[in-house]
Amino acid sequence: MKPTKDATAVVDLVDVLLADGAVLAADVVITVADVPLVGVQARVLLAGMTRLSEEGIFEAWDEEIRNRADRSTGAADD
Repeated sequence: MKPTKDATAVVDLVDVLLADGAVLAADVVITVADVPLVGVQARVLLAGMTRLSEEGIFEAWDEEIRNRADRSTGAADD
């Protein structure tokens, strides 16, 4: 049996990630001779701006970006 390649799998994965979002978490400790030297904690939120706006995340950032775009194109608020 030969493996098959499903071209829609990646598209479906990206669609789900942007629509629902995902949180990636990583904790890394670098040690030498059983002595911890460096610790790193990383938390990454991956989601589409629509989803983030629905959840109330990055609202201020999104509004600032939109205001900058309006100012650079000369659009005025009435």
